[in-house]
Amino acid sequence: MHMYELITFFMGSMSFIIGLIVVLLLASVRQVNQYERGVKLRFGKFVRLVDPGWRIVLPVIESMQKIDIRIKAVEVPYQDTITQDNISCKINAVIYYRIVDVGRAWLEVENVINAVSQLAQTTMRNVCGELTLDQLLSSREETAKRIKDVIATHTAAWGVEVGSVELKDIALPEDMVRTIAKQAEAEREKRAVIIKSEGELTAAQNLADAARTLASTDGALHLRTLHTINDISSDQSNTVVFMLPLEMLRAFERFQQK
Repeated sequence: MHMYELITFFMGSMSFIIGLIVVLLLASVRQVNQYERGVKLRFGKFVRLVDPGWRIVLPVIESMQKIDIRIKAVEVPYQDTITQDNISCKINAVIYYRIVDVGRAWLEVENVINAVSQLAQTTMRNVCGELTLDQLLSSREETAKRIKDVIATHTAAWGVEVGSVELKDIALPEDMVRTIAKQAEAEREKRAVIIKSEGELTAAQNLADAARTLASTDGALHLRTLHTINDISSDQSNTVVFMLPLEMLRAFERFQQK
Protein backbone atom coordinates (compact mmCIF):
# COMPACT_ATOMS: atom_id res chain seq x y z
CA MET A 1 0.00 0.00 0.00
CA HIS A 2 2.85 2.29 0.66
CA MET A 3 4.23 1.83 -2.86
CA TYR A 4 0.75 2.32 -4.34
CA GLU A 5 0.24 5.59 -2.46
CA LEU A 6 3.66 6.79 -3.61
CA ILE A 7 2.87 6.02 -7.24
CA THR A 8 -0.51 7.73 -6.92
CA PHE A 9 1.07 10.82 -5.39
CA PHE A 10 3.72 10.84 -8.10
CA MET A 11 1.11 10.52 -10.86
CA GLY A 12 -0.99 13.26 -9.31
CA SER A 13 2.02 15.55 -9.07
CA MET A 14 2.94 14.87 -12.69
CA SER A 15 -0.59 15.60 -13.82
CA PHE A 16 -0.55 18.86 -11.86
CA ILE A 17 2.80 19.85 -13.33
CA ILE A 18 1.72 18.95 -16.87
CA GLY A 19 -1.55 20.84 -16.39
CA LEU A 20 0.35 23.84 -15.05
CA ILE A 21 2.71 23.75 -18.02
CA VAL A 22 -0.20 23.55 -20.45
CA VAL A 23 -1.93 26.50 -18.76
CA LEU A 24 1.30 28.50 -18.83
CA LEU A 25 1.81 27.69 -22.51
CA LEU A 26 -1.74 28.69 -23.38
CA ALA A 27 -1.34 31.89 -21.41
CA SER A 28 1.95 32.59 -23.20
CA VAL A 29 0.58 32.28 -26.74
CA ARG A 30 0.00 35.59 -28.50
CA GLN A 31 -1.45 35.99 -31.98
CA VAL A 32 -0.04 38.69 -34.25
CA ASN A 33 -2.31 39.40 -37.21
CA GLN A 34 -1.09 40.01 -40.75
CA TYR A 35 -1.68 43.78 -40.49
CA GLU A 36 0.24 43.98 -37.19
CA ARG A 37 3.78 43.77 -35.97
CA GLY A 38 4.86 43.05 -32.40
CA VAL A 39 7.47 44.73 -30.21
CA LYS A 40 8.91 42.19 -27.77
CA LEU A 41 10.51 43.19 -24.47
CA ARG A 42 12.36 40.99 -21.99
CA PHE A 43 12.88 42.32 -18.48
CA GLY A 44 11.78 45.68 -19.90
CA LYS A 45 14.48 45.69 -22.59
CA PHE A 46 13.75 45.66 -26.32
CA VAL A 47 14.50 42.24 -27.80
CA ARG A 48 13.16 42.11 -31.35
CA LEU A 49 10.22 42.77 -33.68
CA VAL A 50 7.67 39.99 -33.99
CA ASP A 51 6.20 38.97 -37.35
CA PRO A 52 2.58 37.77 -37.87
CA GLY A 53 1.61 34.36 -36.47
CA TRP A 54 1.42 32.61 -33.10
CA ARG A 55 4.23 33.64 -30.79
CA ILE A 56 5.31 32.59 -27.28
CA VAL A 57 5.62 35.38 -24.71
CA LEU A 58 6.87 34.13 -21.37
CA PRO A 59 4.74 35.43 -18.49
CA VAL A 60 6.36 37.93 -16.09
CA ILE A 61 9.66 37.73 -17.94
CA GLU A 62 8.54 39.00 -21.34
CA SER A 63 5.90 41.36 -22.74
CA MET A 64 4.77 42.25 -26.23
CA GLN A 65 2.96 45.25 -27.71
CA LYS A 66 1.18 44.91 -31.05
CA ILE A 67 1.30 47.83 -33.51
CA ASP A 68 -1.14 48.29 -36.41
CA ILE A 69 0.78 49.10 -39.62
CA ARG A 70 -2.24 49.81 -41.83
CA ILE A 71 -2.82 53.27 -43.33
CA LYS A 72 -4.70 55.44 -40.87
CA ALA A 73 -6.95 58.41 -41.58
CA VAL A 74 -6.91 60.89 -38.71
CA GLU A 75 -9.26 63.86 -38.80
CA VAL A 76 -7.77 67.06 -37.44
CA PRO A 77 -10.49 69.10 -35.68
CA TYR A 78 -11.24 72.70 -36.63
CA GLN A 79 -8.34 75.00 -35.82
CA ASP A 80 -8.76 78.73 -35.22
CA THR A 81 -6.19 80.61 -37.23
CA ILE A 82 -5.53 84.16 -38.41
CA THR A 83 -4.29 84.65 -41.95
CA GLN A 84 -1.50 87.01 -42.92
CA ASP A 85 -4.04 89.73 -43.76
CA ASN A 86 -5.59 89.44 -40.25
CA ILE A 87 -8.73 87.48 -41.17
CA SER A 88 -9.96 84.90 -38.67
CA CYS A 89 -11.04 81.51 -39.99
CA LYS A 90 -11.36 77.86 -38.99
CA ILE A 91 -9.71 75.00 -40.88
CA ASN A 92 -9.93 71.22 -40.52
CA ALA A 93 -8.17 68.47 -42.42
CA VAL A 94 -7.59 64.73 -42.76
CA ILE A 95 -4.12 63.14 -42.51
CA TYR A 96 -3.30 59.78 -44.07
CA TYR A 97 -0.24 58.05 -42.61
CA ARG A 98 1.15 54.65 -41.74
CA ILE A 99 3.83 53.25 -39.46
CA VAL A 100 6.86 52.01 -41.38
CA ASP A 101 9.23 51.48 -38.45
CA VAL A 102 7.41 49.71 -35.62
CA GLY A 103 10.36 49.87 -33.23
CA ARG A 104 10.66 53.66 -33.46
CA ALA A 105 6.91 54.19 -33.30
CA TRP A 106 6.78 52.33 -29.98
CA LEU A 107 10.09 53.33 -28.42
CA GLU A 108 10.59 56.93 -29.60
CA VAL A 109 7.14 58.42 -28.89
CA GLU A 110 4.63 57.62 -26.17
CA ASN A 111 1.41 57.78 -28.25
CA VAL A 112 2.14 58.06 -31.94
CA ILE A 113 -1.48 58.72 -32.99
CA ASN A 114 -1.89 61.58 -30.54
CA ALA A 115 1.55 62.94 -31.40
CA VAL A 116 0.75 63.08 -35.13
CA SER A 117 -2.59 64.75 -34.44
CA GLN A 118 -1.07 67.42 -32.17
CA LEU A 119 1.73 68.09 -34.63
CA ALA A 120 -0.81 68.46 -37.46
CA GLN A 121 -2.87 70.99 -35.50
CA THR A 122 0.15 73.17 -34.76
CA THR A 123 1.45 72.94 -38.32
CA MET A 124 -1.92 73.89 -39.82
CA ARG A 125 -2.11 77.04 -37.71
CA ASN A 126 1.47 78.04 -38.55
CA VAL A 127 1.25 77.44 -42.30
CA CYS A 128 -2.15 79.11 -42.71
CA GLY A 129 -0.93 82.09 -40.70
CA GLU A 130 1.73 82.70 -43.35
CA LEU A 131 -0.83 82.98 -46.17
CA THR A 132 -3.42 85.59 -47.10
CA LEU A 133 -7.06 84.58 -47.34
CA ASP A 134 -7.02 84.74 -51.14
CA GLN A 135 -3.97 82.46 -51.26
CA LEU A 136 -5.56 80.05 -48.81
CA LEU A 137 -8.80 79.81 -50.80
CA SER A 138 -7.22 79.66 -54.26
CA SER A 139 -4.32 77.28 -53.55
CA ARG A 140 -5.67 74.65 -51.18
CA GLU A 141 -3.63 71.84 -52.75
CA GLU A 142 -0.37 73.77 -52.38
CA THR A 143 -1.24 74.63 -48.78
CA ALA A 144 -2.01 70.98 -47.99
CA LYS A 145 1.31 69.94 -49.55
CA ARG A 146 3.21 72.45 -47.39
CA ILE A 147 1.49 71.11 -44.27
CA LYS A 148 2.26 67.55 -45.30
CA ASP A 149 5.96 68.29 -45.91
CA VAL A 150 6.37 69.90 -42.49
CA ILE A 151 4.61 67.03 -40.70
CA ALA A 152 6.56 64.38 -42.63
CA THR A 153 9.87 66.01 -41.64
CA HIS A 154 9.09 65.59 -37.93
CA THR A 155 7.37 62.18 -38.06
CA ALA A 156 10.23 60.52 -39.96
CA ALA A 157 12.10 60.23 -36.65
CA TRP A 158 9.07 58.41 -35.21
CA GLY A 159 8.99 55.80 -37.96
CA VAL A 160 5.82 57.30 -39.44
CA GLU A 161 5.30 57.98 -43.15
CA VAL A 162 2.76 60.68 -44.06
CA GLY A 163 0.94 59.87 -47.30
CA SER A 164 -1.11 63.01 -47.81
CA VAL A 165 -2.94 65.84 -46.10
CA GLU A 166 -6.33 66.98 -47.37
CA LEU A 167 -7.98 70.23 -46.29
CA LYS A 168 -11.66 69.46 -45.71
CA ASP A 169 -13.20 72.83 -44.97
CA ILE A 170 -12.32 76.49 -44.50
CA ALA A 171 -14.99 78.19 -42.38
CA LEU A 172 -15.18 81.99 -42.56
CA PRO A 173 -17.13 84.48 -40.43
CA GLU A 174 -20.57 85.48 -41.72
CA ASP A 175 -19.56 89.09 -42.47
CA MET A 176 -16.57 87.86 -44.50
CA VAL A 177 -18.81 85.46 -46.46
CA ARG A 178 -21.09 88.36 -47.37
CA THR A 179 -18.11 90.49 -48.37
CA ILE A 180 -16.75 87.76 -50.64
CA ALA A 181 -20.20 87.31 -52.20
CA LYS A 182 -20.41 91.07 -52.93
CA GLN A 183 -16.92 90.98 -54.40
CA ALA A 184 -17.86 88.06 -56.65
CA GLU A 185 -21.03 89.83 -57.77
CA ALA A 186 -19.09 93.00 -58.57
CA GLU A 187 -16.58 90.95 -60.56
CA ARG A 188 -19.40 89.37 -62.59
CA GLU A 189 -20.94 92.79 -63.28
CA LYS A 190 -17.54 94.06 -64.35
CA ARG A 191 -17.15 91.20 -66.83
CA ALA A 192 -20.69 91.79 -68.15
CA VAL A 193 -19.98 95.49 -68.77
CA ILE A 194 -16.70 94.68 -70.51
CA ILE A 195 -18.33 92.05 -72.75
CA LYS A 196 -21.17 94.45 -73.61
CA SER A 197 -18.79 97.30 -74.45
CA GLU A 198 -16.66 94.98 -76.58
CA GLY A 199 -19.79 93.94 -78.45
CA GLU A 200 -20.82 97.57 -79.03
CA LEU A 201 -17.31 98.41 -80.23
CA THR A 202 -17.37 95.52 -82.68
CA ALA A 203 -20.82 96.54 -83.93
CA ALA A 204 -19.68 100.14 -84.39
CA GLN A 205 -16.63 99.02 -86.33
CA ASN A 206 -18.80 96.84 -88.57
CA LEU A 207 -21.21 99.74 -89.20
CA ALA A 208 -18.31 102.03 -90.00
CA ASP A 209 -16.93 99.47 -92.48
CA ALA A 210 -20.38 99.09 -94.06
CA ALA A 211 -20.80 102.88 -94.34
CA ARG A 212 -17.42 103.24 -96.05
CA THR A 213 -18.30 100.44 -98.45
CA LEU A 214 -21.66 102.04 -99.33
CA ALA A 215 -20.07 105.47 -99.75
CA SER A 216 -17.25 104.25 -101.99
CA THR A 217 -19.42 102.15 -104.35
CA ASP A 218 -21.71 103.84 -106.91
CA GLY A 219 -25.34 102.81 -106.59
CA ALA A 220 -24.77 100.77 -103.44
CA LEU A 221 -26.73 103.22 -101.30
CA HIS A 222 -29.70 103.15 -103.72
CA LEU A 223 -29.70 99.34 -103.74
CA ARG A 224 -29.59 99.28 -99.96
CA THR A 225 -32.51 101.73 -99.80
CA LEU A 226 -34.61 99.64 -102.17
CA HIS A 227 -33.79 96.48 -100.24
CA THR A 228 -34.86 98.14 -96.98
CA ILE A 229 -38.13 99.36 -98.54
CA ASN A 230 -38.83 95.83 -99.76
CA ASP A 231 -38.26 94.43 -96.27
CA ILE A 232 -40.61 96.85 -94.49
CA SER A 233 -43.34 96.61 -97.16
CA SER A 234 -43.78 92.88 -96.53
CA ASP A 235 -46.00 93.66 -93.55
CA GLN A 236 -49.21 95.54 -94.56
CA SER A 237 -49.66 96.98 -91.06
CA ASN A 238 -46.49 99.05 -91.37
CA THR A 239 -46.62 102.71 -92.37
CA VAL A 240 -43.86 103.40 -94.87
CA VAL A 241 -42.23 106.79 -95.06
CA PHE A 242 -39.99 107.17 -98.12
CA MET A 243 -36.73 108.93 -97.51
CA LEU A 244 -35.17 110.10 -100.77
CA PRO A 245 -31.42 110.43 -100.88
CA LEU A 246 -30.02 113.87 -101.60
CA GLU A 247 -28.45 112.57 -104.80
CA MET A 248 -31.90 111.75 -106.24
CA LEU A 249 -33.17 115.31 -105.46
CA ARG A 250 -30.18 116.79 -107.20
CA ALA A 251 -30.84 114.55 -110.16
CA PHE A 252 -34.41 115.90 -110.36
CA GLU A 253 -33.07 119.49 -110.19
CA ARG A 254 -30.72 118.89 -113.12
CA PHE A 255 -33.59 117.31 -115.08
CA GLN A 256 -35.81 120.39 -114.53
CA GLN A 257 -33.05 122.79 -115.57
CA LYS A 258 -32.80 121.04 -118.91
